[in-house]
Amino acid sequence: MSIIPKKYKIGVDVGGTNVKVALVDKSGSIVYSDTVPTRAEMGYEYTISNIIKAIQNLMKESKVDKSLIEGIGFGFPGQIDCDNGIVRLAPNIPGWVNIPIADIVSNEFSIPVKVDNDVRCAALAELNFGAGRGAQNLICITVGTGIGSGLIINGKLVRGASNAAGELGHIKLQMKDGPICGCGDTGCLEAFASGPGIVALAEEYIKGGKSTKFRELANPDITPYIVAEAAKQGDVVAKKIFEIIGEYIGIGLASVVNLLNPEKVVIGGGVADAGDLLFNPVIETLKKRTMPIQRDAVQVVHAELGNTAGVIGASLLIDN
Repeated sequence: MSIIPKKYKIGVDVGGTNVKVALVDKSGSIVYSDTVPTRAEMGYEYTISNIIKAIQNLMKESKVDKSLIEGIGFGFPGQIDCDNGIVRLAPNIPGWVNIPIADIVSNEFSIPVKVDNDVRCAALAELNFGAGRGAQNLICITVGTGIGSGLIINGKLVRGASNAAGELGHIKLQMKDGPICGCGDTGCLEAFASGPGIVALAEEYIKGGKSTKFRELANPDITPYIVAEAAKQGDVVAKKIFEIIGEYIGIGLASVVNLLNPEKVVIGGGVADAGDLLFNPVIETLKKRTMPIQRDAVQVVHAELGNTAGVIGASLLIDN
């Protein structure tokens, strides 16, 4: 009886600073991983060359022949043409405008390549191997420098007519004026409740003459992590900041929960590491602001896969 050789996929998670590359098996386990610098200032050709070398090294070090690789998936922060494997625009990676990454890498390895937004990749990973297991309908959001999201409806990733679905961070919370968002509009959830929103609130309290723990902890700058640490140490102002941020996120999510009726909302990203400081006001706001049937169906959970969600989800793109 012949033994069927084990098959793998490769996931690539491209960020502004580093690129993570991983060999992933059918169970979602990472068999081998590596990280290389993005070096966006050197141009996209340099970054792609680094990625290709990292993939070659991955196959060499793991002793996995390319015939055993079913596909390579890329997750990018930004706007992606999934149908044609093109990075339309990656705002945090200068020079990545209309780059046909799928064709470039596929021609190099003669392996199928797919590309998608990094948060949609994270949603796929959490759905299959993380906090979203068992759900057919879920919202996955990451709260960090911005607010990104991936939507799963009836077990399928939602991409939209132009592969641009899921911009939950740009739900409007204010009709006129409000903080300016990175998208150029005002009143967006992301402008109120992302990491920079936390810092802006903290600095506002300091300007108002408030004596706070995060002022002491700042070294030298205030960060969302420092505000969370201050809150954990009992600082009332820092706690209040997370209550405000959690309420903003809860209001934004309430609109999507009412619209899509998911079983789960999975929240990840650096700001989510604050734990109950963030989750409690989010959950409380959802209870108050969603319709009863939708409210009773949904559960809010912390993402489970952390920094591995991007590469695991990217590896799943070949089948999605």
